[in-house]
Amino acid sequence: MSARCQVTGRSPGFGNSVSHSHRRTSRRWSPNIQIKTYYLPSEGRRVRLRVSAKGIKVIDRDGIEAVVARLRREGQKI
Repeated sequence: MSARCQVTGRSPGFGNSVSHSHRRTSRRWSPNIQIKTYYLPSEGRRVRLRVSAKGIKVIDRDGIEAVVARLRREGQKI
């Protein structure tokens, strides 16, 4: 499974760890992905979404119905 948010599209960032001696090793910053279950009243069912912490805030702000409608417009199967 990819570490990608279904709502915001956030994905890992890549870069280098730099030690005290300035030796570089590659690393990645993973987004805070959670699997959350939301209830869709219009369909009378629950949906599971892989969302980041920012995605949870977007759902709280806009509402689950609006977010699911936007995801379907973008072509995601929910």
